[in-house]
Amino acid sequence: MEEGQVFKGDIIFTPTPQGFETLQGGYIVVLNGKVEGIYKKLPPLFSRLRVNDFGRRLILPGFVDLHVHSSQFYQSGVGLDQNLIPWLYSHTFPLEGRFADPEFAREAYSRFVEELIRQGTLRACIFATVHKESTKILFNILAARGLGAFVGKVNMDRHCPHYLQEATEVSLQETEELVIRYGGHPLVKPIVTPRFAPTSSAKLLDGLGSLVQRYNLPVQSHLAENKQEVEWVKELFPSQATYADVYLHYGLLGQTPALMAHAVHLEERELVLIENNAVRLVHCPEANINLASGIMPVRELLDRGIHLGLGSDIGAGHNLALYRVMVRAIQISKLRSFYEPQAKPLTTAEVFYMGTKGGGSFFGKVGSFEQGYSFDAIVVEDEPLITAGFSLEERLQRFLYTGEAVNIIERFVEGKRIRCEPGN
Repeated sequence: MEEGQVFKGDIIFTPTPQGFETLQGGYIVVLNGKVEGIYKKLPPLFSRLRVNDFGRRLILPGFVDLHVHSSQFYQSGVGLDQNLIPWLYSHTFPLEGRFADPEFAREAYSRFVEELIRQGTLRACIFATVHKESTKILFNILAARGLGAFVGKVNMDRHCPHYLQEATEVSLQETEELVIRYGGHPLVKPIVTPRFAPTSSAKLLDGLGSLVQRYNLPVQSHLAENKQEVEWVKELFPSQATYADVYLHYGLLGQTPALMAHAVHLEERELVLIENNAVRLVHCPEANINLASGIMPVRELLDRGIHLGLGSDIGAGHNLALYRVMVRAIQISKLRSFYEPQAKPLTTAEVFYMGTKGGGSFFGKVGSFEQGYSFDAIVVEDEPLITAGFSLEERLQRFLYTGEAVNIIERFVEGKRIRCEPGN
């Protein structure tokens, strides 16, 4: 028999955004890190496998953060009385400049990764900084801890402080070096990461598009987060009809899977472009509120069939706990529906799907307990939350709204236990 084990507990996940699948006291059979099946009673075929019995604790898919700036972890909650562009120059760029020091990067990235683990985020799409050596440190820390991630060395060759501004050819060369070095890793992989169009010259974007095609690389960046940013892009790229057209023109959309964060202020032409090129959008509700960027039209996007995931967007977002981001997504959708009654608020199942299977699909079969999916899971001890008499769905809701990292007692990626370091 293949290498396997069994996990027993109160199971809940979202095969679709329409609702939860639950099983109280159920068994998940895992073979070679993949879900073989879920059973009410353990079949005799698997009776010799080791059973991890978690009693009445919740077993949930691990969370997936599709947009997070690892270098900004130390500034979470700071400077958020500003809008996007002033905030970048007053707080974000100076902090990112410190990552030129590998020792500072090692300490900061270690703390960031431990907090991801503590909060139950087991897969993430991560922006590093422009610094190659520090980005290598982040790759290595994530790989050593057993998490799944796409990591991007940020590319910037204009409109940023001199201490972050790269020579175009150096930026492309260092990006390619990282792609070659880490492209074959099973869990932590490179992703092309122009910060956003304003800090990227046409030559840089064109070169990155060539790398995408040459190495079949995914892409992540920002899109239409802030109205001032949108107008800036129009000034910098007057030959392109829209912000999204800039990325499309240089081969950063349409060739490979792509993540575009925020997408608050999209034109109809951009929505069609996104639909036609299977671009995935990332909803970052806390960041959008904190920097007064606006409210993403999530219901409209979902109704159009556009694929959405969730991002903490640390440090414009202030909370690395993706279960809190789920709650904020619900809350802000209710606010939008107050002014736009046709925009039906998001449900718990929809946001949970976005933060698990929806985001996980960027990594493949991740974020669900369906057969063949990677067994990425967290175990939640919710008895202290006083959930007696609640259904499994209600217990999950109570955890999302009132639980804390301390309630997450176990974490697994591809069936392998991820320890939570003492003191984190």
